[in-house]
Amino acid sequence: MDKKTRDILITNFLAILLGLILSGIMVLFLKKNPLQVFGILFSSMFRDGYTIGEIFVKATPLIFTALAFAFTFKANLFNIGAQGQFYIGSITAVTVSLLIPSPFAIPLAIIFSFLISGIWAGFIGFFKSKFKANEFLISMMSTYVALNFMNYLLRTTLMENKGEYPQTESLVKSTWLFKIVPHTRLHFGFILAVVAAIIVWLILYRTTLGFRIRAVGQNQEAARMSGVNPERIYILAFFISGGLAGLAGVTEVNGVQHMLLQGFNPSIGALGIGIAILANAHPIGIIFASILFGALHVGGTIMGQLSGVPSSIINLMEGFVMVFVIISYFVRKRWEQNREKKLLKEGI
Repeated sequence: MDKKTRDILITNFLAILLGLILSGIMVLFLKKNPLQVFGILFSSMFRDGYTIGEIFVKATPLIFTALAFAFTFKANLFNIGAQGQFYIGSITAVTVSLLIPSPFAIPLAIIFSFLISGIWAGFIGFFKSKFKANEFLISMMSTYVALNFMNYLLRTTLMENKGEYPQTESLVKSTWLFKIVPHTRLHFGFILAVVAAIIVWLILYRTTLGFRIRAVGQNQEAARMSGVNPERIYILAFFISGGLAGLAGVTEVNGVQHMLLQGFNPSIGALGIGIAILANAHPIGIIFASILFGALHVGGTIMGQLSGVPSSIINLMEGFVMVFVIISYFVRKRWEQNREKKLLKEGI
């Protein structure tokens, strides 16, 4: 294990530990024993097969949104709009599934959700390359556009037949993602997410395209001088990133909800950012970080039922962990800069 990887593991472990400690202090304010509460939290995660399956169900869309942020991050770009791209993918998936109520809807929903969400995000890269626009702001604002577009459709074209609720009709069972473990809700989407993470790893670290993306992220002008077109990389990186976030919509619509309803999963994009940073934007690390967050969600819900502590304490814990992970990222950067300066001085 090299020094950089060791630093990442140490700082991230400390970030998680500090998040748990601060959450424990919050539990003390509720006049509860933190050790007892956390004991219930961790023991409840693995109490039966159904609960374990729920951990992977929760992790599935998080893998996709984390991959979406990580892919552009490798090019030194910030895709803050994964939430909106997730909504575009959800709209596409439910539309295809309602129009084609058969098993053929599943591969078509996957393909079209990736393409349409990718095109949606590709415009962010286009504005970045063409007009030097700030991708952080554009991607963030595009989320509100996607959200309101979804809400409009749920009140008009896609609204259920009775016209009473802002949701679609339920999907027929033939369009559901098939279960991979009996007596649980764990579906094929998790396998799709793991395969996507492996493919992203291969693209980033085993292909010419991945080398160019990382080269642009390291030094845009040096990459340009070596023949790489950064503007083209911007568009392509955002296209693939948006497509990955769109696939999260497929797994939630066809795998879990079996319909599209207003305002579901409003924080999946933000969680993806935190998970990507926790995993240092490494695709394989994202799988395990997503499972960790999935376990916290599932365990937190059960903990709230058994301990009398609000399950929202898990959201607080995740927030603390994200803050400390972001701090650890900048600490590592400072360490690396100081190390490079020291090596330069020794060289001189």
